Order: sequence, then structure tokens, then C-alpha cells
Amino acid sequence: MMTRFGVSRTVLREALKTLEAKGLVEARAKVGTRVLPQSRWSLFDRQVLVWVLESGPSAGFLDSFRLVRLALEVEAAGLAARHRDGDQLRLMQYWIAQRGKLAHQPEPFAMAEFELHRLIAEASANPFLRAASAMIEFGVTVAVSQRLDAQGSAPAEGLAAAAAPLYGTLLAAIEAAQPDRAQDTMTEILTLGAARSE
Repeated sequence: MMTRFGVSRTVLREALKTLEAKGLVEARAKVGTRVLPQSRWSLFDRQVLVWVLESGPSAGFLDSFRLVRLALEVEAAGLAARHRDGDQLRLMQYWIAQRGKLAHQPEPFAMAEFELHRLIAEASANPFLRAASAMIEFGVTVAVSQRLDAQGSAPAEGLAAAAAPLYGTLLAAIEAAQPDRAQDTMTEILTLGAARSE
């Protein structure tokens, strides 16, 4: 491996330690290092999710991911309606506006959508939901890239159009402290995103 990748023993050792910490490989004395099955990977790790995305996730992996994302983000929306503050509401409004303005620029659009979802998780006041930002980022990236793959480029109406009214409803529910409505709307948003990316 040192010869193949042109690295020193120290660099290789550190790289393998990193991969082991992320659950991708396992090193055992007198046995060696072996690659672990995906079921052992640290799938909440941002870097691992980036690698999965780059290698092309399977349909089964994406279905499993969507199930977890739905559970986390629907709960976050309900909690955000209970715990949000004025600054968070203003920032949500800003990112919803940016989402509309950047609808024909896929990367900035994805950033605006991610920031909005990240803010909702932050407003939940739940540290575990806040820490799930890697999963939110992965979900937004997958949804946007699959819409682009299906359409070739940003459609004439832009990437924001289909869900724009739902995001307005979501913000209104969070602002009005209506957790059930916020959860129902988040479910609609994520279900619509999954349907449009298939």
C-alpha cells in the first residue's frame, strides 16, 4: 500500500486509524486489516456519507436513509415550533427567500436548502438533532442531484417551485408554535422531494 499510494508508513498508519475510527476497516494483531461491511460503517459521519455519495449509493441505501431522515426532520420541525427564537425565525425566512432566488443555480440552491433544514434542527433545542447536520446535508445533496439527473439541468420553473408553498406553510407553523402542523408539513416536503428524485 505504501508503494501503491506513494506514502510513508506514518501516513499510511494514520489513514488506516482514521478509516478504523469510521468503522470502514478493522485491524487485528497477527491477522491484518480487513474492510468491514457497510453495516459496520459510521453512517452519521459526514466524511463517510460524502464517500458513499461519490461512489454512487444503491437504491436500498437511499430508501433506508430517507426513512431515518424523515423521522429526524419531522421531529425537529415539531420541536422547532416549540423552541424557536426570533433570530432563528428571521434566518429561516432569509434562507427560504434565498432558496427562491437561487432556484436556477444548483449548488447555491442546495446550500440555501441545507441551511434552512439545519436551522430547523438547531431550533429544536435537541443536541442530537443538531448533531445530525451531516445527514441533513447528505439528504439535500442527494435530492438536488437526483432532480438534476432526471431533468438534465435546473427546470424552467427552477428547483424551488414545487415545494415553495410548503416551505411557506412550514415557516408559518413554526412561527405560530403549531408543532403538529409543522410536522405534517415537513413530512409533505420530504415526501415530495423523494417522489421528485425517483
